[in-house]
Formats: sequence, C-alpha cells, structure tokens
Amino acid sequence: MRPVRGPLGAAAGGAGQRHGPAPGGPGHRGPGAGDDGGAARTRGGHRPRAGTGALAPRRPRPRRRRGPGPALAHHGGRVSALPAGPGGTDADVDRVRDRLAARPGELTPHRVAEALRETGRPVGDATVLAVYESLRRDVVGAGPLEPLLRLPGVTDVLVNGPDAVHLDRGQGLERTAVTFPDDTAVRRLAQRLAAAAGRRLDDATPYADVRLADGTRFHAVLSPVSRPGTVVSLRVPRREHFSLEELVQRGALSPEGGRLLEAVVAARLAFLVSGGTGTGKTTLLAALLSAVPPGERLVLVEDSSELRPEHPHVVGLEGRPANVEGAGAIDVRTLVRQALRMRPDRLVVGEVRGGEVVDLLAALNTGHEGGCGTLHANSAADVPARVEALALAAGLDRAAAHSQLASGIDLVLHLVRGRDGVRRLREVAVPRRERDGLVVMETAVSFDAGGRSRTGPGADRLSGLLDRAP
Repeated sequence: MRPVRGPLGAAAGGAGQRHGPAPGGPGHRGPGAGDDGGAARTRGGHRPRAGTGALAPRRPRPRRRRGPGPALAHHGGRVSALPAGPGGTDADVDRVRDRLAARPGELTPHRVAEALRETGRPVGDATVLAVYESLRRDVVGAGPLEPLLRLPGVTDVLVNGPDAVHLDRGQGLERTAVTFPDDTAVRRLAQRLAAAAGRRLDDATPYADVRLADGTRFHAVLSPVSRPGTVVSLRVPRREHFSLEELVQRGALSPEGGRLLEAVVAARLAFLVSGGTGTGKTTLLAALLSAVPPGERLVLVEDSSELRPEHPHVVGLEGRPANVEGAGAIDVRTLVRQALRMRPDRLVVGEVRGGEVVDLLAALNTGHEGGCGTLHANSAADVPARVEALALAAGLDRAAAHSQLASGIDLVLHLVRGRDGVRRLREVAVPRRERDGLVVMETAVSFDAGGRSRTGPGADRLSGLLDRAP
C-alpha cells in the first residue's frame, strides 16, 4: 500500500521451610533427577509445586491446617501463588511423603489413600485428592515457581536467593511470598531444569541458558560464581500477540508513533530495534512483522525462539547449544547463512549479539530489503559502537563495519522502560556518515512519556526514506 503523508513530515499508513535429603541419603536421586527438596512453600504456609523426583522424608515442623485458597493471594504486599483444594493438612502430606519415599513408585491417588490409611487416620475422598494434588505439585514443572509462571501477564520470574523470588507482570518487579528452604533446594531445581533441556549444570559448568519444552527461557548461575547463591531467571514466552494498534492502546506507542511504524514496514526499510533488557524489543519486532503483507516470506533466525508474529508465511531457524559432550552446537551466524539460501523476502535476526552482525549487514547490502533485528544498546546513539564492537570481534575492521552499517541500516527504533514499568518507543533515529567515515545516529523523532513527539535533525532524511515506499 502507498503510505500517505502524516505528522512530522513522515509518511503514515494505517512462606515455611523444609529440608531435602542429604546426597546419597534416602530418596536422593542426584542432580537433574528432580528432587528440589519438595520443600519450597509460600510464606502463608502453602506449598506450591516442586520439581520432579523422589519423595524424600522431611524434618518435623509445626503444622498448619491447609485450607482452600485462591489462585492468587497477597501477603504483606507480596504475591503468592496458592494451591487450591479443600481437605488434608501439612501433617498428612508429610506422613504420606515419608511412606511413599520408603516405597518408590508412581504417584497415584490409590497409593496416597493406602499411605493415609496406614497412619490410622480416617480419610475421605476429599482428603486423598487434596494430599495427592499437593504431592503432584511437588514433582512437576518448575516446582514452586510453576504457579508463578502461570499467572496472567507474567513475563519474568527471578530467583535471587532462597527467600528472594520476584516476578514481573509489566509494571515492575514484585516480591513474591514463595521461598525455598536453602540454596541447595534452588540449586537442585536449576539442575533438574537444565538436565530436562539436555544441558549440564554443575561446578564445572556453573551456568546454563536454554529453552524449556514449553518455550520458557531458562538461565541459571550456580554459586560461588553467583555471590548470593544459585540465581535463576525464567523468561515466559509471550502467549499474547500484539498488533501495532494494540501497542498503541497499551501506551507503548503513541497514535502518531504507530502510524509511523506502519509506514516503515510498508516502505520495506531495514531497521534495528534497540533497548536495554526487558524493554519490549521482541514484542515490538513481532508486532512489526505481523504488519508485513501476507504475500512476503519471513525467515526468522534466533538463538532461542521467542518471536511469534501473526503472519501466514513464517519460517523459523533456531540455534542449538552443545550437548553434554560438548558437540552438536549450531550458532546463529551459521543459521543466517542458511537463511539467505531460503529466498527470504525479509531476513530477521531475533537478537544480534555476535558475529552474525557481519552476515546480516552483508545481506542488507545485497538487495535483501526490509531486514531487521534487535540489539542491546543504552541509546540509539550507542548503536554504531555496539555494531562496531560485534563486527570487530568477528574479524571485520572498523572502517568496513561503519561502511556496512551506513548503507545497510535505514533506521533504529529505540525503546525504554519508564519508572512506571511501562515499555515505550523513545526515539526513531537514522544513520549519518561523518567525514571520517564513522557513523553517528541522528534523531528523526522522539517521544516523551506522554506520547508527545518532537522532531530532530534526521526528520528530513526519514521522510525521504519513507517517500521511496513502493
């Protein structure tokens, strides 16, 4: 479609604690076997899910009656994901756990009922089911973090220590009431999740960065590399797909900014989306790709698949880390080269953070219009330096890197995250080549927190680029 002239001279288109078994002790299955201690519970005394593995005996502690609870509760301003369901006490759960640990086997309601009867306590169906559900939550998914991952709107769950679990629902970090008994429990959970994804996580390799089976991005660092203890970061894949119009409605874009970005897509301009961690780069890129005409073929290259554009013709290539033997790795740079042989109308690199920048710039300089990607940078002005550093590390000299950037990239869209936690488009900048051959970014238009725009020295160049739209 032919964009129409719009504003700014730019074209526009349309809590309690438990302790797990000692290594080698009863119920211990080793790292990756799924024994997270089964111990993490909320400060309210409720037990969320724990990791898969053996049901281990627990030390006695004061008991609290488990009553029915909502899916979400607040404790002193903290968020807690509480298991629902009537009947059963913590004492019942512990007694059953001890008996089942002594006789390993599949966890079933029938075995739970038998174990309860052995305690001499009269039980009904409600109690059996409540105890079964509590134990089942202890052995599936991401353990005590699983309920948090399922809360609506959650983008990140962060574990900074046994009793420092936070989540982000788009309005800034919130401290939750979920805790672990100690760092060992956090470590076991991290090792199990890494093992489930085929990655090694131990003292020899104290960090892991993988995508779990449900698409969740998992990263962990073990102590003593991580000073506070084991640190876990979980990035929840976005299950919602936002269009540019919806981002306008949510305040990420002003109406004028939305029209401008529609024009950028229609003009097949090559661009980078820059910003810090958690500023919404992937979300905006997916929305922009969703606005691409349906007759075009998108080839996405990502280290870990996160982009989910609403488009009928998408091909995705995903990198692969080395296995536990250190073999089989496929990096993004290799995939970019493969993507160029797949007749892409638009080549997309989900995150440019290595030598793939050289291949992407080369592609954008050889007729592949509309290519794009994301890049970590503190500001649009920092993008040339970031690209230069990545290119130098990949063997491209400084002059060549700036030359390729100047002719390959049409503009940069820079995102920020405000103090209110809202992610916004802050600036649209265009590259300008200096006399010494180095590239600097010029602001074409900037937006304040209220969405009000202000033109910059690069506005005329941006208008000229948009006027070239087919």
